[in-house]
Amino acid sequence: MGALHLGLLLFSFIITAILAVPFIDLLYKAHFLRQKQKTLDFQEKRTPIFDKFHKSKAGTPVGGGLLIIVVVTILYFVVFPALKIANIPISANYPIAKEVFIIFFIFISFGILGLYDDVLKFFGFKKTGFFGLRMRHKFILQWLIAIIASFLIYFNLGINFTYLPIIGPIRLGLAAIPFFALLIVTFANAYNITDGLDGLASGLLMIYLFAFWFMSNTSLDTPIAIFLALWIGTLIAFLYFNVNPARIMLGDVGALSFGATLATIAILLGKIVPLIIIGFFFLVEMGSSLIQILSKKYLGKKVFPAAPIHLTLQKKGWEEPKIVMRAWLAGIILAVFGLWLGLL
Repeated sequence: MGALHLGLLLFSFIITAILAVPFIDLLYKAHFLRQKQKTLDFQEKRTPIFDKFHKSKAGTPVGGGLLIIVVVTILYFVVFPALKIANIPISANYPIAKEVFIIFFIFISFGILGLYDDVLKFFGFKKTGFFGLRMRHKFILQWLIAIIASFLIYFNLGINFTYLPIIGPIRLGLAAIPFFALLIVTFANAYNITDGLDGLASGLLMIYLFAFWFMSNTSLDTPIAIFLALWIGTLIAFLYFNVNPARIMLGDVGALSFGATLATIAILLGKIVPLIIIGFFFLVEMGSSLIQILSKKYLGKKVFPAAPIHLTLQKKGWEEPKIVMRAWLAGIILAVFGLWLGLL
């Protein structure tokens, strides 16, 4: 199966690479572009530090996540039935249809929520009140989707535990539902916050997915392994156009979907501890933003020059590619550490 999965990765890479340039041109024609900061409403205003280092990104097409979601979804539902027809052995830890439904429910639902926000943001509908949602409303919708998925994970797949390295499985009971939902919402927003520099979030995700791909193969979970192979292939092709200076950005459509799906994959594989280790950089980015918000609200002062933490590094004089490359190196070490724990 290893050769087959590598072939699927290459296949999805080629398909995405072919579609990327026409898709970028389409985004230009649709004016689906990153706006200048002065055109954004209150919720989208940034710090002066953000304006200083990111004003050159205005006019860059946004929405690369949509291409990845569409390509992965179509290829999966073409490839997977073909494997069955070809009588290629398929192993799974849970009922295949139910497992696949949960993965794509999160993958697509969070993508739609992110796309909705992108459309309002880039076409100025937030200013006119065109079905606009406040931040708390979008957060509630995230929780609703995550709870539905967690409910299905608990009742349809019977997953009510988490596995601790060396110790073994720990039963969570009904507490698994809110716990799983918390992980999904946390990583959706953590990834979204991290997606602020060219190639940063996408490169880290590519590294992390390789670790989970290896774990899915050791767990003999073919549906997840195939999904990750296709996802990694599309992501590598996207990253070619996303590295500095980026020709295309993920947008919320990709950022929310990818963070939530990463957490879901970890839950299905029983690898929550490796998820926290591997995704630690995402959590640091979100944590720095949360600390900054709470400090300004309750203490009246800032802890960091800017948040998330990659903006502080820019303030200190680090160039964007330097931050991204060093983050990737840190991501590799975290991925190896998390993979090691996941295999214990």
